[in-house]
Amino acid sequence: MSGTPSSPSTPPGNSRGRRGDAPADPEAKAREACLRLLSASPRTRAQLADALRRRNIPDDVAERVLGRFTDVGLIDDEAFAQAWVQSRHTGRGLARRALAAELRHRGVADDTVNEAVESLDPAREEETARALVTRRLRATRGADPAKRMRRLVGMLARKGYPPGLSYRVVKEALAEEGADLDSVPDPQEPLD
Repeated sequence: MSGTPSSPSTPPGNSRGRRGDAPADPEAKAREACLRLLSASPRTRAQLADALRRRNIPDDVAERVLGRFTDVGLIDDEAFAQAWVQSRHTGRGLARRALAAELRHRGVADDTVNEAVESLDPAREEETARALVTRRLRATRGADPAKRMRRLVGMLARKGYPPGLSYRVVKEALAEEGADLDSVPDPQEPLD
């Protein structure tokens, strides 16, 4: 004999197929997929639902598994959103607008997104913008003040900061450095 079991059926209590590589039961397959994904990194309910759909798990089975995981606290979109906002603001300097877009992209409900980004204090957001500008100022030294203004305001815009805040923070930083701001247009003034 070749060493394989003589019976093609699986032993009692073993939900795995003949090869032992994947669960035969769709619910067990869904649970295993969710646990594997959650052990790698936190995920939203929508991200897990998409992953189960890609694995051809029936919607009713996916909904049962996701519901159970939510009930026991393995899936918590509110906690995910709060942690995401704190982590991405601290680590990447992202502002509310960019954070909200990222959370929506991950399938977090609008109410949850709004609650999470509102937890970010406007004073802290401004402080972070100032720190980002201070770090980037050196890289723009020697360039024309108008060019420096565009680059620094653009950097803040890409991180989701409002235009008015971005302009004000950059203008103050350049003024503190002694840059000649006469050639820098004020976005609040109409063009001639």
